[in-house]
Amino acid sequence: MRRTALITLALLIAGIASAQQEAQYSLFFMNDYVINPAVAGMRKQMEVRSVNRYQWEGITDAPRTYTLSFTTPLSDGKMGLGAYVYTDIVGPTRRIGAQGSYAYRIPFNESTTLGFGVSVGMMQYAIDGDKIQLAESDDPALGNSLQSVNVIDAKMGLMLKGKNYHVGFSIPQLSQSNLNIYPSTESGSSALVSHFLFSAGYDYELGDDFIIEPNVLVKMVTPAPVKVDATVRVMYREMVWLGGGFRNNDAFTAFLGVRWNKKIHIAYAHDFGTTDIARYASGTHEIMLGIDLPDPRAAK
Repeated sequence: MRRTALITLALLIAGIASAQQEAQYSLFFMNDYVINPAVAGMRKQMEVRSVNRYQWEGITDAPRTYTLSFTTPLSDGKMGLGAYVYTDIVGPTRRIGAQGSYAYRIPFNESTTLGFGVSVGMMQYAIDGDKIQLAESDDPALGNSLQSVNVIDAKMGLMLKGKNYHVGFSIPQLSQSNLNIYPSTESGSSALVSHFLFSAGYDYELGDDFIIEPNVLVKMVTPAPVKVDATVRVMYREMVWLGGGFRNNDAFTAFLGVRWNKKIHIAYAHDFGTTDIARYASGTHEIMLGIDLPDPRAAK
């Protein structure tokens, strides 16, 4: 029985090494700094973003993700700073981390820049033994306690931004740190795996009132299949917007949002699952709250 429990644990831990480890967001186009550190300071105002995602509502211990981020340009306009904290909970496992970022932009002309960014921080990966039920309650393989490990985490990114478009590339989990919580875990069998993320978007202006904005995010990590998020939103005078999207082998998404006084952002997204798990879950909810603060260079 001990071996069975250890195999189950190994699948639980090593599972993070064989699939998408990074949290996913339906509102990724409004949470782009967390995806790519090159975004820090890119939009010439200080930005605060909070995103809460509740996946597969109706299923016990379904994934939950919380992030809080801050970015700001520096006085010369070519550099930016950012920081974010996050919690990603999936069943008995939990990831808590924080990263700080630095970005630098090279201007090609008045409307086009190429940005480079890097983030470095710490992550704690934990497994709560109290949430794992064993066939034999006295089986010592797991233990009924919280086990954790702290590791260094990092990511880098590039962002080409023009007047009406952007194209980005980023690599989260550059450190590929080992997550060996239990002594019985084989070294290297459970580790952070580098992901490769490609993003792009374009703003089509329809007169003075409407903007149509398609966005795409492609996520690649071996050996998981490629995941593609494709969305389109329609904005009216940059005050209210709505749209929808599709994530292959996962879900359709509908979303809407408002921007009040050019400072406050509120957005909501709902995922309608397309896999078998949709028979047991009522969908996924994602809420984004944001504040844009005045450009710190404006007073200079």
